[in-house]
Amino acid sequence: MRTSPTPIRRALAAAAGAAMAVGLFTACGTEGDGGGDADTAEDFDFSCPERTDGEPAIDTARNESQPFVFGTPGDPTSLDPILASDGETFRVNRQVFDTLLDADCTDTVPGLAESYEQNEEGTEWTFHLREGVTFHDGQPLDGAAVCKNFDRWANFKGGYQSPNFTYYYSAVFGGFAENDPAMGIETESIYKGCTADGLDATISLSKYTSSFPGAFTLESLSIISPASIDAVADAAIPTADSPLPEYTQTVGTLAGTGPYKLESWDHSSQEVVLTRNDEYFGEPAKVKTVIFKTISDETARRQALEAGDIHGYDLAAPADAQALTQDGYQVPVRGVFNLLYLAYTQSHAPLEDHAVREALSYAVDRQRIVNSVLPAGGLVATQFQPPSLEGYSEDVATYDYDPEKAKQMLADAGAEDLTITFCYPTDVTRPYMPAPKDIFDMISSDLQAAGVTVEARPITWVDYIPTTRSGECPLYLLGWTGDFADPYNFLGTWFATESTEWGFDNQEVFDAIAAANTEPDEAKRVELWKTANEAVMAELPGLPISSSPPSIAFAPDVYPPDVSPLTREDFSQVSFTTGS
Repeated sequence: MRTSPTPIRRALAAAAGAAMAVGLFTACGTEGDGGGDADTAEDFDFSCPERTDGEPAIDTARNESQPFVFGTPGDPTSLDPILASDGETFRVNRQVFDTLLDADCTDTVPGLAESYEQNEEGTEWTFHLREGVTFHDGQPLDGAAVCKNFDRWANFKGGYQSPNFTYYYSAVFGGFAENDPAMGIETESIYKGCTADGLDATISLSKYTSSFPGAFTLESLSIISPASIDAVADAAIPTADSPLPEYTQTVGTLAGTGPYKLESWDHSSQEVVLTRNDEYFGEPAKVKTVIFKTISDETARRQALEAGDIHGYDLAAPADAQALTQDGYQVPVRGVFNLLYLAYTQSHAPLEDHAVREALSYAVDRQRIVNSVLPAGGLVATQFQPPSLEGYSEDVATYDYDPEKAKQMLADAGAEDLTITFCYPTDVTRPYMPAPKDIFDMISSDLQAAGVTVEARPITWVDYIPTTRSGECPLYLLGWTGDFADPYNFLGTWFATESTEWGFDNQEVFDAIAAANTEPDEAKRVELWKTANEAVMAELPGLPISSSPPSIAFAPDVYPPDVSPLTREDFSQVSFTTGS
């Protein structure tokens, strides 16, 4: 039985540890001397903070009578987990729906399955489900319910197959039972089927992939009740541009097994209300009612916390985090497990020219971004995965800031008068991108200093992902927070095959990622991931910018949840306290 994913190096530089709220969390290990102002990926590593405070006196009456209100940067998009790929949707859905396996820090641990096993080839995964688990609609959890979910996903038709809707499913399983040519998916599915025997469910794959078991923790693969599946069987998404079905926008159709139930979703007031599930199989939620309130502006989120209108919010700006901590608020910092990048979409001339991509890379002062925008513990990235994951290579091609070299290379490539459109998101902050406009301005300034004329294209977040995935933006900012501890979750997500969002076709890169992903021997796989990282950076599809430890803020009278580097906070752990 494999019980853990690829090993993690569990250390955190002193700079990140110092940013944590004093007395609440501490780093669980260090390597090296742990001091200094290190500012490159090699000087930093990852940690899961450990609590040192002990649980304080809980205000039980207040837990029952007062909702806990959490400010979020954006609205959720779908109440059906399989039709979601964004963090704000996952934040809500993970409180309501459960997965076969779960993540503790970045370790894979039991979820709905209390244990599991795989065959030697890694192509059959048998899950032994917990007894006595019921969905919110009263139906029992069993192997047949699990198989009904997996078979539903595999047999999606039409627009359901678009990455706009089922991005994670196709990223993990490759394709569907019958790929729709109109959706552009040509990869054969590795899902062979699911068989049930009482409380056991066995999922069969056509070949091994290093994504498992980690992928079984993905919120997109949450298990919903069989009655829910029957209720939405006729809902259609005809095309990749169709709106989501109505049931994904309203409460009452889908039932999970999580510690909270969906109570309401008021789109006009941008509030989702959850109520405690008293039949939950695990420890019941402390606070009876949780409200997720969208406040897109980060300053407004801080002011709402200070005014007592909310009791916590995510992605506190570095300056705000410091001020809040000084005023007695709790601002724990997550471990570094994300990546921000500048993408070069090679379907736009002259970005297909490697020399032009190199020149643009030399033009960007990434250290200035880290110093000016990111919280303490941020670091310059050299490749498309954080250094905490095995497979990180010390031998990738690097592109240190050199504006004069950038100018010369553009001139040599005949692109000294380059004009290029640069997209960036508005009305949002992300864990890897705390200030999109500021980062855009800095990179634009650097490019202009190298002789490039930048045409800005700001895009609202709701349209940003579809626009970048369709290949419309020559340059754009985007990133990723890891879902589980395997390099494929980073490299494979982006570069496993040809895609419009990158616009390049390099079989050497694709083969390198496939070789690593399908190698069952762990030691060999780590070396193959190093080779894959080197192949990606030789291709230079984009410029890795940085990784950062995002902050999350709570009121002084709140006992917060354990913070997660995967941003998977469990709000059933939250309590109001009797202190202030």
